[in-house]
Amino acid sequence: MIKFGNLTYQQLREKFRIKSPWDMIIIFILNILITIPIFIIAHHNLITLDWAHSVDRILLFLLILILIQLILRAMRRITLISVILYLILLLIGTLSGKYTFQSVFEDYRSMMYTMDENPYPQDIVIGKLLPFPNKSKILDAVEYQNPKIRNFSLMAINKHFKDVKGYYDYFTIVHSFAVFKEINTRWKYVRDPKGHDYIAKATESLEYLSGDCDDHSVFMAACIKSVGGTVRLIHTKGHIYPELLIGTKKDLEHINYAIKKDLFPLESKHKPINYHIDERGNIWLNLDYTAKYPGGPFMNEEILGALTLD
Repeated sequence: MIKFGNLTYQQLREKFRIKSPWDMIIIFILNILITIPIFIIAHHNLITLDWAHSVDRILLFLLILILIQLILRAMRRITLISVILYLILLLIGTLSGKYTFQSVFEDYRSMMYTMDENPYPQDIVIGKLLPFPNKSKILDAVEYQNPKIRNFSLMAINKHFKDVKGYYDYFTIVHSFAVFKEINTRWKYVRDPKGHDYIAKATESLEYLSGDCDDHSVFMAACIKSVGGTVRLIHTKGHIYPELLIGTKKDLEHINYAIKKDLFPLESKHKPINYHIDERGNIWLNLDYTAKYPGGPFMNEEILGALTLD
């Protein structure tokens, strides 16, 4: 007979056994706590089928819930040990900073909100695009290292969203949204001289916050790049507009929640977050001068060229 100190294995197992019906109640609670992080991982790594009302995600959650319930019921004689092991694993994740209690809550919150307020993907941008018009002039005009441009961006960051908490992993994107808000609430559209395609430098646009779509795009790109954001310019038929790199599908869920709940709740109310997916799976939000919030509607959907400003 196996002994642990003065206790036999049978006696030790009985010590950690929780009496009915508390064992089934604890098993169900533990099931939910285990199912949620597993579901989040599966949700981020499995292909979304885009069924109506997120039925595919609901079925996935129920499948995981049932499987975990069966496993825990088979282990119900050591329920207390299972609870202790679960808490130890989450504690290790919290102390190491890899996957904390807060991370589980934020991922689940953002994921559930996105399932209800689903962003709207546009066409996938393929690699074979046309040459970008006025490329060299535009690159020269994006003066993101100019102190005046950076100072303008810092002013916007200190003016907008400075009291918003809880987005430490996305503070650069929040800063970029502050720049977007400052520019788009003040920008005045002015046409180029007739018969000429004039590309204003970012410092020129800074003085009056006026110009056409390419001037706006250059200025937006310069300001966001000056505070660490990644921007690209999109060329469509007769139009140019900027887009901001968000990241992955998981990042989009957090950003969708931030825009709708904390940053642009009025502007984006009952409206979809529009985005493009490039050939690498990266997600980009629209920052056009016509947009009232990041990810607003596109003026033109067919993309002819893209210029990423690394």
